[in-house]
Amino acid sequence: MIRYRSLMIGIFLLLHCLTPSLFAKEKIGLGELDRLIKIHKPKKPVEGFDVTIGAQKSVQLLANGDPTVFSIPGFKAFGCSGCHQANDLLDLSANRMRQTLQRLNSILPNLPPAPLKQFIIQSWSGELLQPWQFAHTTFDSVRISPGAILIDSRVYGNATHLHETLHLTQPFLGAANELEAYGLNIRSDPKFLILNFPYFSDTVTAYFFPRFPEILDRFFARPIREDLNIPKEVQWFLIPFDEKNLKVLSNQIKNMEPLLKEVERLNRKFPIEAAYLGEQTRAMSLLLDIAAAKLLTLPDLKEFENEREEAFSILEQQFNKLDNTRLGYRIDRKREALMILTYKMKIKDSQKRLGLYFHFLKNKYIGPDGEVNLKIVNVEDLKKFVQEKRLQITRIMKSKYFTDIERQGAKTMLQSLP
Repeated sequence: MIRYRSLMIGIFLLLHCLTPSLFAKEKIGLGELDRLIKIHKPKKPVEGFDVTIGAQKSVQLLANGDPTVFSIPGFKAFGCSGCHQANDLLDLSANRMRQTLQRLNSILPNLPPAPLKQFIIQSWSGELLQPWQFAHTTFDSVRISPGAILIDSRVYGNATHLHETLHLTQPFLGAANELEAYGLNIRSDPKFLILNFPYFSDTVTAYFFPRFPEILDRFFARPIREDLNIPKEVQWFLIPFDEKNLKVLSNQIKNMEPLLKEVERLNRKFPIEAAYLGEQTRAMSLLLDIAAAKLLTLPDLKEFENEREEAFSILEQQFNKLDNTRLGYRIDRKREALMILTYKMKIKDSQKRLGLYFHFLKNKYIGPDGEVNLKIVNVEDLKKFVQEKRLQITRIMKSKYFTDIERQGAKTMLQSLP
């Protein structure tokens, strides 16, 4: 990863690469983390780069599972060999993933084993791992950057590895997958709930922690250093915060367990519908909100007698719009509807707006028997959505950086689609 311009620069960088270890588990300060990220930034593929050339090792992670190929494409081409031994990095990654698989099984023992056939440490940015992505689960494979590995092992407690491993067990694509995976992360640290608040905030505020918006304001108001290579969210995670409220939030996350379990169930029972509704509404929290409407006690509907009909009409209109799927817009229809309730209907009380919203969800998605039905209003739009996903998968399969393992995994998913 480092090109030496002179002997002195080379020796300086080599010493800084070797100590401390990139994959050590102890916590790290901002200065040291910034230094390590700076020298492990994603590179541009060099001319003639061949994705099939590089260090690799096949490892049996689970006694009854298939072997996993761990690889570092371009290990020499990108200069990684100047600081590291390939076998050491591969062994560390294999051990980390073995522990991650065991951890996932301990949290969600009913899940099928994650089909991890390939783990790629990717030193360059591209279509399969964008510069802003820590890691990316493709098809039976996980791609992760060196910078993400050091952040995950030294700051996040390997939460990214856990997140991506869960993705391997999910049957389709979409926002519901992210909600389910972040639901896994928040169990280990409440700061993940704060950092990913769009997936959780309305349900948390309405039922578990009414002061949550105040916590968000204080958390993100803390100054960070713009001159560092460390992502903002990592700095906020590292900077000490109100331990008392974090403990309260952690206890409330435990109380959310039935909802998180319901999200997992719905995402696996209705994978196509959940993915479609996630894109059609752009409401990232939708499955969690539906789970709350099903499992929690809603405010008495009589409290909303004067507003109910008009509010439900506004919410229905927003939730039926197809601009996001037909025109490629990215409009959060839940947020849009709640804003109309605020400014057009003059409902200033946020709890009252959320009460109407959750009653709307119960009316729309939960039957008289109490079971969820993710009914789709426009079936033709759903078909077009699935066809577009087919085309996207087919296009990505043509990438010169796509491996044979990923290509076979993509074919398997295509065959499973209706």
